[in-house]
Amino acid sequence: MTNRKKGLIITSLGVLFVVPDSLFVRLIDSDPMIIAFWRGAIAGSLIFLALVISNGISVFKPVLKSGFPGALYIILIGSTTPAFVFAVTYTSVANVVFIFASIPIFAMFFSYVFLEEVIQFSTVLTAIVVFFGLAIIAYGSGSSEVSSWKGDLLAVYVSAAYAAALTALRKLKEISMVPAIPIAYLGTALILSLFHFPFEEFDGNGLFFLGHGLFIGIATWLLTLGPRYISSPEVSLLILLESVLAPLLVWLIVGEFPGEWALVGGAIVIVALFVFNLLKLLGERNRHGPKILG
Repeated sequence: MTNRKKGLIITSLGVLFVVPDSLFVRLIDSDPMIIAFWRGAIAGSLIFLALVISNGISVFKPVLKSGFPGALYIILIGSTTPAFVFAVTYTSVANVVFIFASIPIFAMFFSYVFLEEVIQFSTVLTAIVVFFGLAIIAYGSGSSEVSSWKGDLLAVYVSAAYAAALTALRKLKEISMVPAIPIAYLGTALILSLFHFPFEEFDGNGLFFLGHGLFIGIATWLLTLGPRYISSPEVSLLILLESVLAPLLVWLIVGEFPGEWALVGGAIVIVALFVFNLLKLLGERNRHGPKILG
């Protein structure tokens, strides 16, 4: 099996494991802070154990020496856990995942501002179309029973925070920041436990908490490993699958219809990003020839 095929399989599996993330939040009857605690605690513990078993405790040493970019990455990734849960709580799943699809646009903007990278005209054009789609989603939230601007705003924060974390990661190319993920998740869980006692909810929702954390832990591991073997456009195209599958899964299981405006705005966002990343992928193949085809 070629590296490219391996990367496609691993990344695709990672996307499939992250698809039920929003559904778990819908199914668990508990305080959002407690859901966020168990999501971070279980996923963080699984990744921590996997890293220690495979590489030993010394795998965390480089992260502890990563300085301000590393600390920023940990804080931003950690903050996305409660923000995600509250976003899904306050607005429709479709709105959340459609907004999440804009992460590459935020990442390109931060790269321009902080890394002084040149932004191509095609990127600017795509960003305009994407934000037009997000505006339609925001407009629809005003007339939808399952959507709210509060949740939409939190979803925008998660997108921007994750994009900023990826930008910080690019300052640390020589360091593997995979061990930073359990530090972020477990650190957030510890902070949340100072304000909420999470264990009294475990008896009634234990299986859901475990399933939620297990799916996120596996998804995080696979989505960290898979992109090592394939190009960024291929990764982006595969991750767009979550934006399509997650709302459909929630619609099928709990009957949550996101509303016409959300579907229209989401379609604009996904199509714009699909075309953009497809053109980038074709451009890479033309430049590198057969080697990238595996």
